[in-house]
Amino acid sequence: MSNLLENLKKLNLSLPKPSTPGGAYQSVNIRGKIAYLAIQFPIENEAFKFQGRLGAEISTEEGLRAMELCTLNVLAQINAKVGLDNIEGLNHIDAYFQAAPEWDDSPKIVDGASKLFLAVLGKKGLHSRAIFGVERLPRNFCVGLTCSFTLK
Repeated sequence: MSNLLENLKKLNLSLPKPSTPGGAYQSVNIRGKIAYLAIQFPIENEAFKFQGRLGAEISTEEGLRAMELCTLNVLAQINAKVGLDNIEGLNHIDAYFQAAPEWDDSPKIVDGASKLFLAVLGKKGLHSRAIFGVERLPRNFCVGLTCSFTLK
């Protein structure tokens, strides 16, 4: 078993089944030594989770769990395509959220992704990030996550 999968197991987590693309694109697109991941949403076993706006239908704590699920989906996609042991490191993440106008805790929920990447990948999980508030995400998901990895 991969050391990185062992890290997940120590956290009492496992990778979900990778979801299939919702359109004419690939979930993981590799160019040279860079893997670009399509946006991942809080989907678990084909079930849509955490639908609504942060600060309205979805609490900040639920948003944190939603972002962690997006992170697990990213890891599941990269593991299915190239294997976690074949990544050199995480480069950058882009986190998207939809929220009520007065809600302003996006760094807290995106830390859910950042901390989980670091817990699973160790130093390979160091990354830069950007956070985008948007009017609406597909299927009314509260969050979405995309990223890029450098491959060995």
